[in-house]
Amino acid sequence: MKKLYMKQKVLSLNSKFTVKNEAEEDVYRVEGSFLRIPKKFSITNQQQQEVAAVTKKVFSFLPRFFVEVEGQEVLTIKKEFSFFKAKYSIEGHGIEVSGNWWDMNFEVYQNRTCIGSIRQKWFSWGDSYEIEVLDEAMEIILVAIVVAIDCVKADERAAAASTSV
Repeated sequence: MKKLYMKQKVLSLNSKFTVKNEAEEDVYRVEGSFLRIPKKFSITNQQQQEVAAVTKKVFSFLPRFFVEVEGQEVLTIKKEFSFFKAKYSIEGHGIEVSGNWWDMNFEVYQNRTCIGSIRQKWFSWGDSYEIEVLDEAMEIILVAIVVAIDCVKADERAAAASTSV
């Protein structure tokens, strides 16, 4: 079992942040496109090689993200229509999520076997997440799922703030 920690910087316009291990060493760097269409998050390793990309579909009624790992599309994450609670579906590699997506407290399963869990850390400056990796072969996919869902949440917060002005 391995734990990773992702912390986004508040008020960062270009969405650059790192994913650290338990020794607080950088493992991945996430960099989001700023004012580019489509919105894309590039995930690079310590050697600055892109290991994954999360791209938001441009013209979609509800948010939809495509996850590529090493140049191959492996997952599609879609927000489902619902009135009360955020619902998402994941297509690809037998991945399912169980738990509370909106509060970012959930487990990720592949073919009914738990491969990791995500927990949002409260009382921190910015969005912080603990990613518990149970299957190291799926580590980058777990990071990409957190990046995609956090992007949806950030977009919804921004939309709510702009309508309340």
